[in-house]
Amino acid sequence: MLLLTPGPVQTDPRVRAAMAVDIAPWDLDFRAEYAEIREKIVEVAGGTPGHHVTLPLQGSGHFVVEAAIRTFVPAGGAFLVPMNGQYAERIWRLASEAGRRPIAIPVPDTRPVTAQEIAAGFAAHPEASHLIAVVSETGSGIVNDPAVMGEAVRKAGRRMILDMVSAFGAWPFRLAEHDEIDAVTFTSNKCLEGMPGLGFAVCPADRTRERAGQAGSWSLDLGDVMLTAERAGWGSFRFTPPVQALRAFGVALELYEAEGGQRVRLARYRENMRVLMDGMTALGLRPYLAPEHQGPVIATFHQPPGPEAGGRFVLQDFVDALKQRGVLISNFHTTEAPTLRIGCIGAITPDDMRHAVAVMGEVLEEMGVLA
Repeated sequence: MLLLTPGPVQTDPRVRAAMAVDIAPWDLDFRAEYAEIREKIVEVAGGTPGHHVTLPLQGSGHFVVEAAIRTFVPAGGAFLVPMNGQYAERIWRLASEAGRRPIAIPVPDTRPVTAQEIAAGFAAHPEASHLIAVVSETGSGIVNDPAVMGEAVRKAGRRMILDMVSAFGAWPFRLAEHDEIDAVTFTSNKCLEGMPGLGFAVCPADRTRERAGQAGSWSLDLGDVMLTAERAGWGSFRFTPPVQALRAFGVALELYEAEGGQRVRLARYRENMRVLMDGMTALGLRPYLAPEHQGPVIATFHQPPGPEAGGRFVLQDFVDALKQRGVLISNFHTTEAPTLRIGCIGAITPDDMRHAVAVMGEVLEEMGVLA
């Protein structure tokens, strides 16, 4: 099956093979393996060894995003969030239910937030301590650029937390250049192409240590994660982890380095995107985003007219027909208008994208959608 979803993404057979062994997470050999993974993550983040630390949690990206909010925004505290996608809405809910106060920067889901909008938000809300933003919104495919946001946050004298779940490892970024950042959050899947099951935050050690015990949740306290590592060693986990997924992630990091790291991986994803865009527009599908706002991770296209508009397109029928031919895409959309959502990330190549476009053309023709 060729997996073209925003995540989980297609993985290399060598990554999947690493799961096929029983492991004791507290075994001394594995502790050393895990400690090395934490060091590699700081390197991939462009962080400063000794100053920035890797803090893992079991679970999906939502777990580690909520942990970052709880750890660095005090109970009752306020922060700004650019509301230009489904995952910003999820940040809103995670924070609200954790007793924090999100303040919206209204932005359409067709473009990134601007520095001017961030500056205006902080000017209107001096009580806001942070900007918390999604870098790659997988609902539409836009990218809120950390460089643009970071400069605005620094000028305002505030702090920033980034949800980089769908961008980390591909989008150009060096944490050492962002003194305003309290946490960069991401997962073992997506652009690093490991198996799902683990969330990670890379944070400044001193600021994280100071906030231990303030999260209002033992499980979601990044400060406690750090204190445990300092006390028990960097190969230690507080609670039993998805250890096979962790070993597979180590293999994924080795493949990432062998491929050439961030620059080469981004180039592959961008070529995947180019092939997909060229092919789908040739089939007559209209992109949801303007070219200047299209990120390299997810492409969205307006759905062809469905029965309610006198057309023949039904998303689930389209997805089912693709799956029968070995291609799987998302069967739902989160944009304001009905769209098709197709991933360009994972262990896939431009040739895979050409094959997928050909299959999609066949299915659309069978559905009677193509002119």
